[in-house]
Amino acid sequence: MPILPREPDHFPVEMFNGADVGGSRVWWVLHSKPRQEKSLARRLWSARVPFYLPTIERRCRVRGRIVTARVPLFAGYLFLNGTPDERLTALTTNRVVRTLPVEDQDRLWGDLRQIQRLIASGAAITPEDRLGPGSPVEVASGPLAGLRGTIMRTASGRRFVVQVDFIQRGASVVLDDCVLIPTAALVPA
Repeated sequence: MPILPREPDHFPVEMFNGADVGGSRVWWVLHSKPRQEKSLARRLWSARVPFYLPTIERRCRVRGRIVTARVPLFAGYLFLNGTPDERLTALTTNRVVRTLPVEDQDRLWGDLRQIQRLIASGAAITPEDRLGPGSPVEVASGPLAGLRGTIMRTASGRRFVVQVDFIQRGASVVLDDCVLIPTAALVPA
């Protein structure tokens, strides 16, 4: 089976370019059936329902050839920014197991903007499940300057993690210590 061409991972296109995602719309986290995230995104896109499905590139070997596919960063989750009627549209696809209401809309929106910026940087991203406690930091320079996250020590070195607290998942990249500053040092004098 051929690998599909890249599909939209969010709608509307200007979602991350300063578009107002508030109004009568609220964020919902949709927990999808296994391996149904992209099909759900296609249905929402065709119905013009605002959504975000963070995806990353994965390389694999198929019949001796290396192919690159886009896979969901958070398996089983899609973020819907819609009205109650648009939420019902998602439910009628028969691809959603449940919807999770979001209490802190601004915090989720901030987390999603950071995830999108991390993906757009082109850095090699690793999904992180069930994030543990770590040192809160901010990236001081480079293309990711201003992003806040947590630093984790792993066997491969230090990883900068941006997390979506609501679903207890995140994404990470390896960064040099010289570009990180503790967030405690950011308190204005």
